[in-house]
Amino acid sequence: MGGLLIMEINKVTIHDIARALNIDSSTVSRALNNSSRVTEKTKIKILEKAEELGYQRNALASNLRKRVTNTIGVVVPRISRHFFASVIQGVEETAYLAGYNVLICQSLEQLERETKITETLVANRVDGVLISISMETTNYNHMFRLKNSGIPLVFFDRHCNIPETNNVLIDDFKGGFDATQHLILKGCKHIVHFSGPQTLEIYKNRYEGYKAALKASNLPYKEEYVVSSRLMELDGTNNAKKLLKQKLVFDGIFSANDVAAIGAMKYLKENGVNIPKDVAMVGFSNEPTSTVINPTLTTIDQPGLEMGKVATKLLLKHIKNQKKQISPQTIIMDSKLIERQSSKK
Repeated sequence: MGGLLIMEINKVTIHDIARALNIDSSTVSRALNNSSRVTEKTKIKILEKAEELGYQRNALASNLRKRVTNTIGVVVPRISRHFFASVIQGVEETAYLAGYNVLICQSLEQLERETKITETLVANRVDGVLISISMETTNYNHMFRLKNSGIPLVFFDRHCNIPETNNVLIDDFKGGFDATQHLILKGCKHIVHFSGPQTLEIYKNRYEGYKAALKASNLPYKEEYVVSSRLMELDGTNNAKKLLKQKLVFDGIFSANDVAAIGAMKYLKENGVNIPKDVAMVGFSNEPTSTVINPTLTTIDQPGLEMGKVATKLLLKHIKNQKKQISPQTIIMDSKLIERQSSKK
């Protein structure tokens, strides 16, 4: 049997370049860092020799010496959701142009997982963190630890009610108001609201928008018309099942996301309910499935790509101005209603 031939390729260092040119290693280091203490002629000679020898700069070691990693962490509840995928696209595009790498993590809507992720990001010395919190996040201790670590932090879409933090949010109150008002203008008088957990500000605000629209049109608010869940597709199915079982009179549904709306729509159709003739429906988020389901779903559009870009720019602004300690900022982005067949009575 023949033996294994193991070849080891040694990495070229600044000392190899220095020896080849018979100059000091410190001069090579300065030239590679574009120092003004080295003449242009010497810089060119060193850079040419570095390229000839196949020198690759250790960016990580260099960044750690500077106490930066040129990396930002992004934490989302679920990457599979179209909205969060759009946000990540906006984040990556903006970060790349600014010379930053992006670490993407998902909490899967679990507080414990989210806590471990934030601790890992701090341990890995990321320069900043963008986060949209999980549905389970009611304890903010890990967020306070992250904030107190000195790492700039920006919440997007779902945020914590923590003072002195940066936020990039949708106008969820207006979205909830517009969705409900749209159903009212279509002639609905008994409107059900599928709400998410009221521990999250976004669902609280969408719910408040729903109530405000009823009040503005002198329609009574009824507690039994509000059904709370985690807003998965199965939750939408179960919500619709519950409504029919209770024999509740309703002619409209505003769901705080598209996923639950689609689950409800499928179940109602299977049980002889005509949409939109019997029940008009509006979702929230403008998921791609809302355009292919029959009937197509009226929804509130969230500009995910733009939100990712805006949140990243805000984070980079704080990363680059840490010594100046600039004031935290909350940016509210507009949402718009997209009318489709599910509400065209």
